[in-house]
Amino acid sequence: MQKSFLVAVAIVAMVTACTWLKPEQETVTGQSVAANATSSQRPNILLIVVDDLGFTDLGSFGGEIETPNLDQLANSGMRLTNFYTAPTCSPTRAMLLTGADNHLVGLGNMAELLSPNQKGQPGYEGYLNDRAANLAEVLQQAGYNTYMTGKWHLGKQAEHSPAARGFDKSYALLNGGGGHFDDLGLFEGGAQYREDGKLVKLPEDFYSTQFFTEKLMQYIDSGKQQNKPFFAYLAYSAVHWPLQAPAESIAKYRGKYEQGYDQLHEQRINNAIAQGVVPADSKPVPRLQGEPAWADLDEEKKHYEQRKMEIYAAMLDDVDIYMGKLLNYLKSTGQYDNTIIFFMSDNGAEGHDLEHGLVEAIPWVEKCCNNRYENMGKPDSYLLVGPNWARATAGPYKHYKAYTSEGGIKAPAFITYPQKTFAQPLSTQFVTVKDVMPTLLQLVGVEAPAGQFLGREVLPITGRSLLVNSVDTSALPEAGWELIGRRGYRHGDWKLLHQQAPYGNDAWQLYNLVTDPGEQKNLAAKHPQKLQAMIKRWQQYAKKNNVIIPDWYSSY
Repeated sequence: MQKSFLVAVAIVAMVTACTWLKPEQETVTGQSVAANATSSQRPNILLIVVDDLGFTDLGSFGGEIETPNLDQLANSGMRLTNFYTAPTCSPTRAMLLTGADNHLVGLGNMAELLSPNQKGQPGYEGYLNDRAANLAEVLQQAGYNTYMTGKWHLGKQAEHSPAARGFDKSYALLNGGGGHFDDLGLFEGGAQYREDGKLVKLPEDFYSTQFFTEKLMQYIDSGKQQNKPFFAYLAYSAVHWPLQAPAESIAKYRGKYEQGYDQLHEQRINNAIAQGVVPADSKPVPRLQGEPAWADLDEEKKHYEQRKMEIYAAMLDDVDIYMGKLLNYLKSTGQYDNTIIFFMSDNGAEGHDLEHGLVEAIPWVEKCCNNRYENMGKPDSYLLVGPNWARATAGPYKHYKAYTSEGGIKAPAFITYPQKTFAQPLSTQFVTVKDVMPTLLQLVGVEAPAGQFLGREVLPITGRSLLVNSVDTSALPEAGWELIGRRGYRHGDWKLLHQQAPYGNDAWQLYNLVTDPGEQKNLAAKHPQKLQAMIKRWQQYAKKNNVIIPDWYSSY
C-alpha cells in the first residue's frame, strides 16, 4: 500500500448573509472566484465525510481528542455551527450528492430498515435513483476528474455503484458499516467492496482510514497530467462501529477518560462555549432514562467503558493523521491552494450499542467476536460507544443518531479555501446538507442541472446556494425531517418533534430552540396555535416529498 498520498474532500458551502470570502481587503462572491473560468482553471473540490462524528469531537468544536490538522483547516476557514443533516448516514449522503430530499431520490428510509408499506414505492428504492442529477455526474460533465473512496451506502449492485453514478475511479464500501481491518460485517455475509464497479477483496494490510486516504491520493496523482480539476469524495467509515484501531493508536489515549462520561459531558460543553460553536448559556442534557451515573458504576465497568472511548478517540486521531498526509500531498504537488475543502459528519453522534437498538445482533456478536477487555479494539471485537459517551460528544443537544432531536441531526462542519480569507470564522446561519451541492456548483461556475440531464428528466435542486449574492436575508430557517417514523420540522426559532418512546411520547412536541436548544421544555400545551401551524407545515413537507410513515418501526 503506498503511503505518500492523501486527500481531503471538498466542497464550498454555507455562509452568512453579509460577507463571505475576502481576498486581502476585498469581499468577493462565488462568481468572482470561478464564474467564467475554463474547466482547467476551476478550483478542485475535496469533500470529506466522517461517519457518526459527535458535534464536539474536534478540538475546534470543543473536544479533547488531538485533531490538529482538521482544526487548522477549520480555523483557517469557516466553521458552520448550525449545520443539519438527516438522522442517519445513507439519507444524508443521498441529499449531499443531489441537493434534493432523500424521500424523493431513493433513500426515504435506509435500505436495511424499509417497512412493508415502503418497499417498492418511489423514493424508497434503497439506492440512489435516477430522479436527480448526481454531483459527481454534473462535475464529470463539466470537465472534472471525479474520484471516490470510502463508504458509499447508496446501492450495492454494480448499476448503483459510484462507477455508474459519475465517478471515474472509486473504491467503495457498499454496506452501512464494516470492520476497519477486514470485511467483518454485521451478521453473516460480511461487508462488500467495489472498485470501479467490480466486487473486490480487501488487501491483507487493510486499515480503513489509511487505505481510503492513500487510495484517493493515488487516484488524484494518476490524473495530474490531464490538466483537469478534480472532485474528490473521501467518505471515511471511521468513527462508525465496530470500534477498532491499531494498538499503538489506542495506547495514546490510555487513561484519558478516567473522569467518566458525566464529567466529559460538562467539559465538552464548556469547551464548545469557549470555542463559540454553541450558545453561551448551553447546559448539560439529562442522561437517558435508566442510564447510570458514572459514579454509580463499579470499577470493572468503569475500566470497560473507558476503553470504548479510548478506542473511539484513537479512530478520530487516526483520521486526523491521515488527513495531514493528504494535505501534505496536495501541498507538495501544488494543488492545495486551488482546492476547496468541505468537511462534515453525516449525522449526530452514534449512541446505540448492543443493548440499545441492536439487541437482535447480540447472538451473532457472541458467536463471531471476542469483546473481553483485553481484546477490545482488535479485528475480532465488535463494540459500539453507547449512549452515555454519545451524550458527552453531542454537547448540549438531545439524543443522537437516528433521532430527529437536535443531537441526531446537528453535525460539525466547516469549509476552507486557501486562496481566500473568510470574513467570518464562525457562521450561525441555518444550513442543511442539501445546500452543499448548489453552493459548490455556483462557486466553481458550473450550472446546476434543470429539466433534462444526460437524457433523463431530473428533479430540481431544492437546496439553496449560500453564496453572498443568492442569500435571502428575510427567509426564516425551515426544513423537515422523517426517518423510521420519527419526525421533525424547523421554522424560524421553533422546532416540531415526534418520536417514539423512550425518546418521545408518540405525540407532537414543540420547542423554542433559541431559549431551549437542548429541547427540554415542551411548549405544545402552552402554544396550541403554534403547534397546529407547525404540524400543518410538516404535513405540507411530507406531501411534497412523498413521505410514507412506516407501518413497522425498527428498534434502531
